[in-house]
Amino acid sequence: MSGHAKSDINVTPLIDIVLVLLIIFIVMVPGMSKAMPVVVPQVVKVDKPTPPDTKNPPLVIEVDPTADNKAYTFKFQSEAMDLGEIANRLTPVVQLQPAGMRKVFVKIDEQAPYQMAVQVLDQVRVASDRAKKETAAKPEWGGLDGGDIKVATSVKKRNP
Repeated sequence: MSGHAKSDINVTPLIDIVLVLLIIFIVMVPGMSKAMPVVVPQVVKVDKPTPPDTKNPPLVIEVDPTADNKAYTFKFQSEAMDLGEIANRLTPVVQLQPAGMRKVFVKIDEQAPYQMAVQVLDQVRVASDRAKKETAAKPEWGGLDGGDIKVATSVKKRNP
């Protein structure tokens, strides 16, 4: 019997390893579960919508087809004008809007080509750049430019 190999497994090192791993997991698990406080916004139900601001009415540019549907007319605040005039007319009006709240709404006919929308939006961009440059030059603004114009576009459906 003295020269034979033992067929029993030595469980002492196995138990030592299992106990060390158990201690590591017991120590690590509470540190792994981190929670961040979350504040869920509450829904405020309003019966009446807020009335439009009379001091700062929304600026609206409309693109409508002509009677023969071959050309398009442009209106700024319901006043007809050419495409090239939009930037010149829009710049001084936009400067009157509060800083950071410059907005223009563009309503485009559903049949208008994409290029027409791009041209109108390009005129709004030119007006935005001019308004920023002219506002920053005014000493009463202290070098602030008033911010870019935010544009909201919508498609006007034709009446059948």
